[in-house]
Amino acid sequence: MADKKTKKSEILRRLLNLIILLFAFSIVFIPAFLGAVMYFNAPVSPGNMRNIQAQTEGIKKGDGGEYFIEVYAGESAQSVGNRLERAGLIRNRHFWYLICRLGNEHLKTGTYQLEIPANQFAIYRLLVSGRQLMYRVTIPEGATLRKTAAILEENGVCSAEEFLAASKDPSILSRYRIPNSTIEGYLFPDTYLFPKEYPADRVIKAMADTFSNRLELLDPSVVNLSRNEINEKVVIASIVEREYRISEEAPLMAGVFYNRLKIGMALQSCATVEYIITEIQGRPHPSVLYNRDLEIRSPYNTYLVPGLPPGPISAPGTVALRAAFSPVQTEFLYFRLDDPQSGRHYFSKTLDEHIRAGQYILKNQ
Repeated sequence: MADKKTKKSEILRRLLNLIILLFAFSIVFIPAFLGAVMYFNAPVSPGNMRNIQAQTEGIKKGDGGEYFIEVYAGESAQSVGNRLERAGLIRNRHFWYLICRLGNEHLKTGTYQLEIPANQFAIYRLLVSGRQLMYRVTIPEGATLRKTAAILEENGVCSAEEFLAASKDPSILSRYRIPNSTIEGYLFPDTYLFPKEYPADRVIKAMADTFSNRLELLDPSVVNLSRNEINEKVVIASIVEREYRISEEAPLMAGVFYNRLKIGMALQSCATVEYIITEIQGRPHPSVLYNRDLEIRSPYNTYLVPGLPPGPISAPGTVALRAAFSPVQTEFLYFRLDDPQSGRHYFSKTLDEHIRAGQYILKNQ
């Protein structure tokens, strides 16, 4: 009986010693651990801000004191941590590794803006969030695919080559019901926000979705039209976009082109010849079109080939799209530039009237 009591007392004594040891350890270790976490996680102190290096690969300093870091495709968390430490943006790369292992989320490829000072947890949450730095890119009305591709490449969004390749992707053309060989004319000209090195197909889908949404707002009945009916109107809109200079004349021009189509007359649009020269032949934009230009053999030459060209020649904006889908009904078959300064045109019903107008305009210049 005495042995049992002795053993029980020994167990209780050992248990008490263990509790005291754990308590003492926690008093020392937990504050030390928390202190280490707070120290290593803390933003770089103001006194050490001068040690931050703007030249570290993939890390740049902005004019406003902010920093930009690029996470490369396939890059490990350790590599990012090494660069952050070299740049002086974090106190310790080993603590960064620990955060990444415990967080168990992959850093997402892209370019991010860091507001410095920032602690390591904040930087980690940003790089796994995917909230990339967005670049403002403006695609002007009347831009062609090649012009759009050049603008996107200049702004670091995607390469021109990849963009032009994606513009011919059969799956994308099918998705947007486009009966042409490219998506020319179906990308809405607007200001967009894209991250750096964004996939070209996603850029195109964003712009094509915007086009579809704007078109449906302009004319809700578009959902009842066949893809060929829509394409005809988009082609007309793309030509009007490159012809008009005064908004109120755009519906009149669209009406002229529809009138010509009805009677089998050639559209005779200078804009389509310019498209051949710049987009197909790759020559500079001409300041003047000569008779030899109007004789270029191409299905896009609406002086030689009656009917519509094979596809749109530019990205029409709201004014041109509204004109093509709601043209003014007139008997006009011709128009010519009346006032180069204001961009106003003279519209006429007959060829004789058109010729007389030209002689009058020339005489009074």
